[in-house]
Amino acid sequence: MQYTIKDIAKRANVSIATVSRVINGLGGYSEETKQKILAITHELGYSQNKSAVSLVSRKSNLLGIIMPQYATTFYGDIISGIEDEAYQRGYNVILTHAGVDGSRMKESITLMKERNVDGFIIFSVDLSNDEIHLIKKHNIPCVLLSADTVKGDIPFVKVNDEQAIADATSYLIKRGSQKLALIGVNPSDRIAGKARIKGFKKTLIHHQLIYSDTDIYFGDYGFDSGKKNMEEIIQSGVCYDGIVSASDETALGVMSACSEAGIKIPEELSVIGYDNSLTARMSTPALTTVSQPFHEMGSEAIDMLIQLVEKGGNVESKIVKHEIVIRNSVK
Repeated sequence: MQYTIKDIAKRANVSIATVSRVINGLGGYSEETKQKILAITHELGYSQNKSAVSLVSRKSNLLGIIMPQYATTFYGDIISGIEDEAYQRGYNVILTHAGVDGSRMKESITLMKERNVDGFIIFSVDLSNDEIHLIKKHNIPCVLLSADTVKGDIPFVKVNDEQAIADATSYLIKRGSQKLALIGVNPSDRIAGKARIKGFKKTLIHHQLIYSDTDIYFGDYGFDSGKKNMEEIIQSGVCYDGIVSASDETALGVMSACSEAGIKIPEELSVIGYDNSLTARMSTPALTTVSQPFHEMGSEAIDMLIQLVEKGGNVESKIVKHEIVIRNSVK
């Protein structure tokens, strides 16, 4: 039998309005009345029709995540941070992939509107002006994660990529590296790629080390591009003593190429990664890397989004702290 709040009100000898206030946490009743009603709802196995509630309240308690469709080893930590915080705050989460490099972003934003989400997070995509306009047109709260906009008109949570790579480069130099390469970075990536290239160059200049643009090897942050870049270096005969990798996956590609070529890490070549993904701890040798606090970033992003949903107004963007995690890939 499907019970309704009318049945609960009759059993508790209170008004339907009182039952509704208790179920929705609106106040205006005694603690004794609250416990009595909750006990009856449990006894009857009552559950709200959330779709109907959302139609009345115009609030779905549903939050969305839009992310590009490429597999990386740290997405799990970010999603975990988002879901843990969202569920504690009474929200459910849906996720959609926006294609490679966000190629289906407009469709994904429209899907958020169609699913009646209260707000959504976009992860690691450089939005076009048209996509930003679409978000504002739909008037749905939005927060960016590991991304930002040129105008800063959508709040974001991210690390300072330029400073993070600068710190990674400085660490290798302090450990004795004098001839360095940056591997696997995407130069067309405004958010992370350009910033990491800038941080690498500025640090070499600061330490008065000779470098050229040929010391920067382009890729897509993946294992294959890291391995290919390193194979090209080995074949060219250029002798680096330090490799700054644009990601942990890139670093693992570098280490794979070195293993096949008989180059010992860290004895002959120091390698540092970027992300502090699970694979960084699993590699041999274990990878020294720049750590991004992914779980914290996910939690911060969802907290900002819920503030926008529940209170409106504006929230301040946040730069989270990175750190160097020292393991065994740097001598």
